[in-house]
Amino acid sequence: MGEFSNDARDDLPTPSSSSVSMREQRETEETVLGLFREFLAEHSGMKDYKDEAIRLHREKHIDWLHKAIYGIPRQFSGLDASRPWFVFWICHALELLRDDNFIEDPEFRKRMVTFLTQCICPRHGGFGGGPKQLSHMATTYAGVAALCIGESFAAANLDRELMYRFLLARKDPKTGGFSMHADGELDIRGTYCAIAVASMLQILTPELAERVDEYVLSHQSWDGGLSGEPGLEAHGGYSYCGFAALAILGCAVDTLDVERLLHWLCHRQMSLEGGYQGRTNKLVDSCYSFWQGATFALVRHAYEFAQASEGGLSEDGVGEVGLRVLPDVPKGHSWTQPEPLQMYVFLACQDEERGGLRDKPGKRPDFYHTCYSLSGVSVNQSVVQADGRVVRNVVGNPETNDLQQIDPFYNVGLPKSQRMREFFAGLPPFRSPTRGEVGQEGAGVVAWRKRFRFQ
Repeated sequence: MGEFSNDARDDLPTPSSSSVSMREQRETEETVLGLFREFLAEHSGMKDYKDEAIRLHREKHIDWLHKAIYGIPRQFSGLDASRPWFVFWICHALELLRDDNFIEDPEFRKRMVTFLTQCICPRHGGFGGGPKQLSHMATTYAGVAALCIGESFAAANLDRELMYRFLLARKDPKTGGFSMHADGELDIRGTYCAIAVASMLQILTPELAERVDEYVLSHQSWDGGLSGEPGLEAHGGYSYCGFAALAILGCAVDTLDVERLLHWLCHRQMSLEGGYQGRTNKLVDSCYSFWQGATFALVRHAYEFAQASEGGLSEDGVGEVGLRVLPDVPKGHSWTQPEPLQMYVFLACQDEERGGLRDKPGKRPDFYHTCYSLSGVSVNQSVVQADGRVVRNVVGNPETNDLQQIDPFYNVGLPKSQRMREFFAGLPPFRSPTRGEVGQEGAGVVAWRKRFRFQ
């Protein structure tokens, strides 16, 4: 689907048997195909229709997100325990859309910091879903990521030792994984959130990382993807969480069967719609633009890091033999088709009247899908070469469609990620209160940053 065709699926085959999932898949294909045909009919006379007519309605989305800052619609009231997530989803979408003036406004930053610090448990550490709520690993990740986007760590005066104790209290000594909250479920989301938060705050230690590789490996399913718990079905979100945790630590290729994971990932891109599904035999969903798409980006880096580390690691966690691309991974190769994904998001997932992005045609826009569909497009628009150069691949008009590049380890904007690193690097080194181990970012992240020549 790199190029449009008027006769694509003109005669969709009639299945010999039918089921609910088959009917829904066919209906979704027909709906998306109808939107593609409508676009072609409207712009068929334009010579450069892809450059001029495929457009991200940036201002519409920005206005829609601005309204949410001052009052979440009532239909989201059931998500009261996810309020730091709303801050992250909205702020991250705005930074992707390059609305920096709003995010950097001192009054907005003050309001954001005031609210987020109220969500921190002063006794146990971690962020709850709202003020005075139970600390939770997921909202802790969301709160830390939001502070990164707002460049507000100094204003928040975050207690890293208390945060470390919270993370360590969630670690399961039997498996190496992390629970979501006190007496809560143990799954791969908690492990990613713990490792990502520790890495962002530069408090990652061998104590926190102990047996994480074994824990994640136990979640790789027979078809290559990763599941939420051992023995369950592979899922795009869990695959990202597990692989990203290992990529931060720098041990993904040594731990997982990455070729099998790649095989599973490649088959999640839908042949007609262009977007990704989250699981086998499920419908396309714009949020997996990030969950599946960012995993591809991390796999590429993990391969390069693994080869660079063959001669052993130096003290700073970077391979002594120097970073280089594996011979069988051509420059610019991403194992996925970038144009169809962007076309799906731009042509089928935008609410052009009200603003916001949706799961798929027929659904209402929401903050979660706005955040992650834009995150996925951002990853999709950039391919990092072995020498650190970024090759851009923007479908449509770059003036409207080009998004801020993200850090695929944490899903925050790359400039904000770098400034976060510089902030914590400027503080006295963190030492764990239990073993006295020095906090780090993680070998994989350090190598990735050197590849970009940030230092």
